[in-house]
Amino acid sequence: MLPPQNSECGKIDNSSIYAAIDLGSNSFHLLIVRNTNCGIQTLDKLKKKVRLAAGLDESGYLSEESMERGWQCLALFAERLQGIPPHRIRVVATAALRTAKNAQRFISVALERLNVSISIDIICGEEEARLIYQGVNHTTGGDPKRLVVDIGGASTELIAGDGDSINNLVSLPMGCVTWLERYFANRSLSADNFHQAETAARELLSQIAERLISCSWKTCVGASGTVQALQEIMVAQGMDEAITLDKLLQLKEQAIQCGKLEELEIEGLTLERALVFPSGLAILIAVFDTLKVDSMVLSGGALREGLVYSMLPIPPDRNVRQRTVRMLQSLYRVDCQQADFVSQCASALRAQLQSSWHLDDNVQEMLFWACQLYEVGLSIEFKNANQHAAYLVSHIDMPGFTPAQKKLLAALLINQSHPLDLQALSQQNALPAHQAIQIVRLLRIAILFCRARHPATTLNVSLFADGDRLQLSIDSNDLKNRPLLAESLLQESRWQTNCRLPFSIQAK
Repeated sequence: MLPPQNSECGKIDNSSIYAAIDLGSNSFHLLIVRNTNCGIQTLDKLKKKVRLAAGLDESGYLSEESMERGWQCLALFAERLQGIPPHRIRVVATAALRTAKNAQRFISVALERLNVSISIDIICGEEEARLIYQGVNHTTGGDPKRLVVDIGGASTELIAGDGDSINNLVSLPMGCVTWLERYFANRSLSADNFHQAETAARELLSQIAERLISCSWKTCVGASGTVQALQEIMVAQGMDEAITLDKLLQLKEQAIQCGKLEELEIEGLTLERALVFPSGLAILIAVFDTLKVDSMVLSGGALREGLVYSMLPIPPDRNVRQRTVRMLQSLYRVDCQQADFVSQCASALRAQLQSSWHLDDNVQEMLFWACQLYEVGLSIEFKNANQHAAYLVSHIDMPGFTPAQKKLLAALLINQSHPLDLQALSQQNALPAHQAIQIVRLLRIAILFCRARHPATTLNVSLFADGDRLQLSIDSNDLKNRPLLAESLLQESRWQTNCRLPFSIQAK
């Protein structure tokens, strides 16, 4: 016999649910989220390749076939919109429907298929760029002074901003679908096809390059399917997560060697993304070249996230990663005071090694977040808390952190105790393996010093490094008065040294 049901348990208030639909030129997207006390929770995501822009003829009319693909997709989306208050649903259309002369016919049928009392807004390129930037700003960490690049099916948006302030934005009439039809129509992946596509993109970019470069952004963020595909390829091929011009040119050569679009095979490239990948790649090469981009990282969100956040009654948070970590600490009942103790201890130890290990800001920041999150697994079980922590970080949504950074954090957290697993540290691609190992060694030592759950900065300790060799000098009275710490440090010395990472303890 089943126990009586509690009608209140897990009950979701539909007034807290929001939906955003992006009618893109290549794909249609649906995002459904719930606004909770612990942050934004994704309830559903749907994406369908519609390739609406491919149905635009020379006269500017969408074909019946392309419109029917879109209507069928929206009929599927409609099922998920039932019960959501109409004022919490927003639907926008972008470049293909901005251009199409029969756009209103498409929209009238689309509204019937959606079967909800809402409107579909055809937004201008500048509004699309603004919403994309808002989506990136709410979901992506790193330096807030950034250039955002989104290569869509029929347009490319570029936005320079600082935090929640936009300094310059532009929408250009080029996209992976339109460039596919224009410069790869013969389905040939030749050097000439790429040259024509890149040259055309450079001509458009050159008109706005000076004003974007003058914004002096510090980091470049990609928010499109092309960039997502590049991330998947680089992970599959063992590269780090930073997209550079050299890597783009290498991938172009791999594509040219395939000869035909139908025969395009690049390790890590899915069949779903293959059709428009070469055209998107050509545009991205032109962006790097014309705007003098050194490297690019993948964003955590784009247009549909911008739509959702435009409806939410919450102010923007300038530090997305901090917001995410605080949410996780609250959700898994982390002792924030203890996290701060470990962070302070790790920071003090790191400062002593700065002249020998040269840990940059990015490395230091990842060490800090690892210290803040190392106890998230305790809410599940003490015995295997390190494994639970790594699993949670690997599988939970973490706005502000890239997939590579999540994998790095998981590798650090599983190595917070017990014998070292160097393979996990070498398989992540956010940092070089030797830097990940340096972080985890500091994390482990800091956790040991803070095991008594009070500040460890009063200990008289010195940490020295000579390459991979670490030496910890500690007051002999501290070791005598804290026998558990002495025993733990001795065990840690054995574990690290057994991995060919010499770690010695010297009483002074």
